[in-house]
Parts: sequence; structure tokens; C-alpha cells
Amino acid sequence: MEKIFRPNPNSFKNTFCVFHEASLDSINGLELQYDSKSGSKYYYTKVGMYRLSNHWGRLANSKWRLEPLEPEIDSKIKLGFAPWINFYPDNALDELYYLEANYLKKTVNYQHRNNPSYDKKAILRTSFETTKRIKQVRNLFNLTSWAKYFDYEDLDFLRKKIIDELIFTNKSLEEIKKELK
Repeated sequence: MEKIFRPNPNSFKNTFCVFHEASLDSINGLELQYDSKSGSKYYYTKVGMYRLSNHWGRLANSKWRLEPLEPEIDSKIKLGFAPWINFYPDNALDELYYLEANYLKKTVNYQHRNNPSYDKKAILRTSFETTKRIKQVRNLFNLTSWAKYFDYEDLDFLRKKIIDELIFTNKSLEEIKKELK
């Protein structure tokens, strides 16, 4: 009989990870190895972890995000998978995070500097600074009241110009807006 793979529970503390949503069929035949007090269920394999949960984002001392399937499944409980190599260290002091904007979907997310697709163009920030910038970008995507102070022909172009500055420079939102007026 094959030995069940069990990682050290402390190996997940203070980590950042992006899980990708998977079909529930993916855990068929796998043994449940941990059932948390909050209802999340964990299945470990030699290559990574499956997590079945109704909550994602900040978890105790970690930041685990779920990238949904396309098209999204309308279910509160989602199964995510992440390879072990995608668990990166997290702390509040170091500049570990950068932002990525999706202008078509009008969304923004943060990524870890250890992500192999990081091209070193976006500015790295601490968790606190990253959270602040995410809020600003989301407001720019979702609101239009800020735009009445600008003379523009294309709101999406103006929006992209400001968001790019927030992602690729250390300028404050106020500085960016002042330069564009």
C-alpha cells in the first residue's frame, strides 16, 4: 500500500498562494487528510494540495486566492489546487507584492514577486501598500464620479492611464491626477 503524503502543517503558515479551481472529480479516490474547524477540507498529493472550501482570501496567517474556472461555476463551495512550488513566503514588512490589472474584466489582483511570470516592471509593495492600491484601482474601475474633474474623450483610456501609473510607479493617486489635469 502506498504511503499517504503528509506535509508539515507549519509549512503553510505565513504563505501566499494562488489556487486554480478544479473539478470535484479531481479528488475522487483521494483521502481527506485534514478537516479544519472552519469547514475547509484538505487533500495532499506529492505534487500539491487540493482545498475544498467556501472561503478564500485571508486565512489566519496566510493569503490564499482562488482563480475560478471559466465560465465560473455558481457554487459557494469550490475546489482549488495548487502545486507545492506555488506557496511563497508572506510577511507584512517586505515588499513582496505587485499588481496586475485586467482592463477587459475591470479587475485587479496582487501577485507575489516569486511568481515566475513577474517581469519586474510593476512596483513591489508591502501588503499594506498593496491593499491600499488595490482599493484605489477598484474604485477607478467601478466608479465614474472621479472622472468629472478631467477633460477627456475616452474614459477607459483615462482610467487605464491612471491605473498604469498606480501599478508601475510610486506616485500617489493625488500626484497622478494632478499631472493629468
